[in-house]
Amino acid sequence: MATHSDGILVSASGFSTPVQANGHAVERVVKHLPADFYTEFLSDTARERKPSPIRGLFPLENKPGVISLLAGKPHDAMFPFKSLSFNIASPMDPAQEQSISLSGKDLAAGLQYAPTGGLPRLLKWFIGLQAFSHGRKSGEGWSLSIGSGSQDLIYKAVNTLVNPGDAVLVESPVYAGVIPMFKTLHCEQIEVETDANGVCSHLLRNILENWPVGKPKPKVLYTVPYGCNPTGMTATLERRKEVLQLAREHNFLILEDDPYFYLYFGKAARPPSYFQLELDEPEVGRVIRFDSFSKILSAGMRMGFASGPKPIIDAIDLHTGTANLQSSSLIQAITLALVEEWGYNNFFAHTQAVADFYREKRDVFESALNAHLSGLAEWSTPEAGMFFWFKLLLSPHQTPGVDDGDSEDLIRTKAYEGGVLALPGTVFLPSGRKTAFVRASFSLCTEEQVNEALKRLRAVLLKERGQI
Repeated sequence: MATHSDGILVSASGFSTPVQANGHAVERVVKHLPADFYTEFLSDTARERKPSPIRGLFPLENKPGVISLLAGKPHDAMFPFKSLSFNIASPMDPAQEQSISLSGKDLAAGLQYAPTGGLPRLLKWFIGLQAFSHGRKSGEGWSLSIGSGSQDLIYKAVNTLVNPGDAVLVESPVYAGVIPMFKTLHCEQIEVETDANGVCSHLLRNILENWPVGKPKPKVLYTVPYGCNPTGMTATLERRKEVLQLAREHNFLILEDDPYFYLYFGKAARPPSYFQLELDEPEVGRVIRFDSFSKILSAGMRMGFASGPKPIIDAIDLHTGTANLQSSSLIQAITLALVEEWGYNNFFAHTQAVADFYREKRDVFESALNAHLSGLAEWSTPEAGMFFWFKLLLSPHQTPGVDDGDSEDLIRTKAYEGGVLALPGTVFLPSGRKTAFVRASFSLCTEEQVNEALKRLRAVLLKERGQI
């Protein structure tokens, strides 16, 4: 354990807990950007959105003594569900099961319409989670909203911040799921190259310092800093600090998409998130963070949440109120019952077990890469997530370290015909340019399947190189 300069006790796992100094709670003064700072960042559509005439008044129902004739909520007496129960594995001993039941008021809350941003108790739990995981406390100018997975919230954030035709900064290669978001808005996607250490900050600086005069600079940078999909990279502390500095110098917001934060299994201490690091900035409020429970609880539950400057989160909530009213109350109620049963300590024990599981999967896949593709491919070892990003040496005369050739036909057609399905790297490049890289997921396959898949890929690659 070590004490951080802001009075937070940091554990070896990289998570933090509040501490006291001399028997008194340590008060931290955090300066945040004012609400009107974000006006210029909002898209035209976001500025035109108005609160729902019904949902905007939901909080007024909480005043004692008020008889509400406001909302068209169905009467819960007509809901056929009387109780729900489910079993979960114990975080401390996966061989043991715990039973959790939902009934009474907690079930009723899960079966009824809920506030747009989420069930109040679950929001409170998530805010506490951000304090433990990132050292961020309430009352610092940020808020939190629950969505139907982080993808739902990222889409809404993009539409909240970006106008059609805007230039946007995206790390490259980039998560393929955001490329269509920007394409449908006809955005100019400015690719910022990455390497094994994260966004190449010197290239980002070069882009911004040589930006055409008179052309509006990008308002956002999109990045996945832990176990990036597709590259598997985890950004170093130095790179993160440099990107934050550039955000302040060139006035852009960072969209920190972080579904693999809890899947970090590197040997070194976990680097702090952008959301945490900005506490060291003169003012906080340039990071919008997206968390997902898909990789640690269930992908099908579609549970995610966004944390960031309150004016931006409020604007996202206005989008939600128009698009889908809210995320599922029942899924929120199930999640709340689980995390309240566990508490933070058991939650972190579970996420550590998840990270250990994927570390073992990573090791199996890399062992197979060494066995079957040594000398035929190049890669960096991921420290988080569930992906390997490797470059095929498509020619015996290919120069190491140079991205020569195009993996698309080999992967889409020849490898598939040979019994292997993966993704050619071009799908992760907004420009669609050729690349010899391939993305492979190691999350599901057994050791036998991994070895067989890479053995098959080796045969296809050797044939492509004219060596068999």
